[in-house]
Amino acid sequence: MPDKHLSTQFDAELSGVSTRVLEMGGLVESQVSRAITALVSIEADLAGQVLRDEERVNRMEVEIDRDLSGIIARRQPTARDLRLLIAISKIIANLERVGDEAARIARIVQRLAAVGMPGRRLPVGDLQFECDLAVAQLRKSLDAFARLDTRMALEVLKHDDQIDQEFEGMMRKLITYMMEDPRTISSSIDLVFVAKAVERVGDHAKNLAEAVIYIVKGADVRHAPMVDIESVAK
Repeated sequence: MPDKHLSTQFDAELSGVSTRVLEMGGLVESQVSRAITALVSIEADLAGQVLRDEERVNRMEVEIDRDLSGIIARRQPTARDLRLLIAISKIIANLERVGDEAARIARIVQRLAAVGMPGRRLPVGDLQFECDLAVAQLRKSLDAFARLDTRMALEVLKHDDQIDQEFEGMMRKLITYMMEDPRTISSSIDLVFVAKAVERVGDHAKNLAEAVIYIVKGADVRHAPMVDIESVAK
């Protein structure tokens, strides 16, 4: 009976930590979306909200990490439970970095709002599309974690190239704008940093998906060929 009680407590602790990870994931997902919305409309106030949430994200990372350390010290988990705790530590680190990227975009929005955009309209709408792809990848990775679904995680990994292609296309467009109209150089460089930040969000979503496969299958698929990842995940 005592062993069953301890096991129930342990399961409750793991469930509680996982729930908070998903809460953190929802917050950073919202941060990224709001940061791009602020960019499209050049809303400094909305960008300020994104920056204020950064402190909350950082605090959540520290608190979850502290709880993970406490669980490991008290329960001394083995096998899959230990993999889960290790993976969660990596997941929250990636989520915190997603929040950093959103904050970076928000600071650029505040700068653009202060100095103004050039007369010629830059391709901000393309950044919205790239962001939508990245946020969708992040959301799917979080869903895969919530369900411990390796097939869903595999779908994230398969679609990672789409964001890279959008980033490369955005770079070509911005270079063209700068060559044709030197007045756009400063703002175009800002958008280069935004596009890179969004691309990094996609990278972090990919890292989350790889962590899900590690939790379920016990295999580290980082840098592995897709054919090998498919064999492990299915």
